[in-house]
Amino acid sequence: MPGAVEPSKQRHIICMKWGTKYGPEYVNRLYAMVRRHLPGDFQMVCLTDDAHGIRPDVVCLPIPPLDLPAGIPERGWTKLVSFAADLHGLKGTALFLDVDVVIVGSLNVFFEQPGEFLIIHDYKRPWRITGNSSVYRFELGAHPDVLSYFRTHVDEIRHKFRNEQAYLSDFLHRQGKLQYWDTSWCPSFKYHGIPRWPTNYWKAPFIPKDARIVIFHGECNPPDALAGKRNRRWRFIQPASWVADHWRE
Repeated sequence: MPGAVEPSKQRHIICMKWGTKYGPEYVNRLYAMVRRHLPGDFQMVCLTDDAHGIRPDVVCLPIPPLDLPAGIPERGWTKLVSFAADLHGLKGTALFLDVDVVIVGSLNVFFEQPGEFLIIHDYKRPWRITGNSSVYRFELGAHPDVLSYFRTHVDEIRHKFRNEQAYLSDFLHRQGKLQYWDTSWCPSFKYHGIPRWPTNYWKAPFIPKDARIVIFHGECNPPDALAGKRNRRWRFIQPASWVADHWRE
């Protein structure tokens, strides 16, 4: 299949952890989930400012500087360093995963799907080209212009785009390289895994059909979902007990 990963290429799982929002357990559990659902060889790399507590199976490397102006909202811009022309000398195919996803099915398809750049299609406004960058795949070093253009046009880009995934999607769409995963592979916990009102008061959250990676964005993360907690007032969920079966080492 043109655009799919060649068997001889190194497969990398890349994640990022900076600041204090996520502890090392997120990286450790992500590694364990990948190991259970991706047969064969791969290398997991965590770009981080603090490797303390991360299991030795994960290669921890410093986050390349993005040099954002001081005091601006971060909004995921740091992810753009994954497109560096030379990311610590890494070569091969990279599947980027946010550290707060929960993997529930085989990851083979994410390396088999043809395409230069694949990303989740936006959940809330699917008529737009914008992707959700919780899961994306690319060849390391193949899109350095994504980062170089950002570095020389920071103010212009921040004025036009709210966050990194909007800019990234637009940039690669204009080059004809933007493609999306199958809509069933990366469902949103918030939009697809919670029973409709009012049944959410007596029915528990569930794993959507054909899901491979469940995305936690916005109002709760995996431990919140497991505890039946949402971070927005008046929005109730039962505990998502299924999370404990998958989000573990």
